[in-house]
Amino acid sequence: MADLLEASVTLPSEPASVSASRSFVVDTLAEWGLPGGADVSETVRLIVSELATNAVQHTFGQSPTFRVDVALYRDERLRLAVTDSHPRFPKRLPAAVQQDNGRGMVIIRWLAAEYGGRLHVRPTREGGKTVSIDLPWHGDAPAEAVTAAGQQEP
Repeated sequence: MADLLEASVTLPSEPASVSASRSFVVDTLAEWGLPGGADVSETVRLIVSELATNAVQHTFGQSPTFRVDVALYRDERLRLAVTDSHPRFPKRLPAAVQQDNGRGMVIIRWLAAEYGGRLHVRPTREGGKTVSIDLPWHGDAPAEAVTAAGQQEP
């Protein structure tokens, strides 16, 4: 496999783009050898869905588009990233906060950690932000999930 595989798509900040972003990432990973029915494929689909939903809902119309990037580095690390032009960073909510929304980043952070990955939020030069997830990739799929007890799931 190549040292670096990359793909990206720019979508309008509208609800239909959430589904388009999921399809783009799943199709890209299938081209790179990850079967669509794999458990990790569903996790990646959920992560991308949450990131894209945040880009649509929380930019308050101030980011007319968002970009989804997928990169596989040396068959060792998968990066999923969503970039928008809104300057506000996601807020980390305390677990005790009772509200109907605002849990997307909690879900994303938990899913990333479950697969041994990390979430990053970085400003862009243009004044927006990129929210990315790095997941370890072993062979042709991300590392197996690790349970709360620290045991790898089969």
